[in-house]
Amino acid sequence: MTRGKVHSLESFGLVDGPGVRYVIFLQGCPIRCQYCHNPETWTTEGGSWWTAEELFRQAYRYKNYWKKKGQAHGGITVSGGEPLLQWEFVTELFTLAKEKKVHTALDTAGSIFGSARLPVKGFERLMEVTDLVMLDLKEMNPQKHKKLTGMENAPILGMARWLSDHGKEMWVRHVVVPGLTDSREELLEMKAFLDSLKTVTRVELLPYHTMGRAKWENLGIPYVLDGVPTPTEEEMKEAEALVGIPLGTVFSGFLSVPSGNAKK
Repeated sequence: MTRGKVHSLESFGLVDGPGVRYVIFLQGCPIRCQYCHNPETWTTEGGSWWTAEELFRQAYRYKNYWKKKGQAHGGITVSGGEPLLQWEFVTELFTLAKEKKVHTALDTAGSIFGSARLPVKGFERLMEVTDLVMLDLKEMNPQKHKKLTGMENAPILGMARWLSDHGKEMWVRHVVVPGLTDSREELLEMKAFLDSLKTVTRVELLPYHTMGRAKWENLGIPYVLDGVPTPTEEEMKEAEALVGIPLGTVFSGFLSVPSGNAKK
C-alpha cells in the first residue's frame, strides 16, 4: 500500500473543481513561484503520512456533500504543493475513488511532466482515473517563466497539449500579477495557446493577492513582490476580455489556501 505525505485537508472546498470538494493538499513542490500563497508546502518535510486507503476512507465520510438533487455534484481534489511528485499515491487514491464512482480532480502546475520523476506510463495510469485536470499556466514567455518560478514552462505547455490530444478535460488557471503576468502581449499569447487546445472547458483568471505574505515572513523567506498591488476590478475585466475563450467560461476568483493540518 502506497503512502503519501499530506500537508492538510479541507472538507468543504468550493473553488477546487465542480461542486463541493474534499481537497487534499500534498507536501512538496519543485517550483518557487514568487507569488506562491502556500510556501509551507514546498519542502518535503512536515505534514503527515497516510495510506491511500486511509485517506479515501476519511474523504468518503463527506460523500453526502457531493450530491445535488440526487446527482453527483462534487468529489475529491488533490492539490499541493505539486501532487505529481506523488503520482503513485494519487493514482492509488483516485483508483479507490473511481471504484465508488467519485469524481476526481488533479490541481497541478505540470512542471515535472516528461521528466524522470514522472514516467510516461505512470502519468497515463494516473490519467485513466482522473476526471479533470486543473492546470496552472503561470507565464507564456519561457525566460519570464523561469524568472517567476525558477523553472522553464516547456513541460507545462507540453502537458496541456497531451491532455488536449488525449481528450482529457482541463480547467486552466492563470494568476494575474500587475507588472508581471498581465501584459497585453502575454495575455494574447495565452489566448492563442488556449484556442489551440481542444479540451479546455473553463478558464479562471485569479487576481494576485498577498494573503500568503505572512507565511513567507514566518518561514524567513524574503517576499520579492513587496509593493506589488493587487489588480483592480477593471484590470481583471480587461484581462478577461483579452483571454476570453469560446469553449469555456472566464472566471475571476481565488485559489484555495491550505489550513489546519492533516494529522489523524
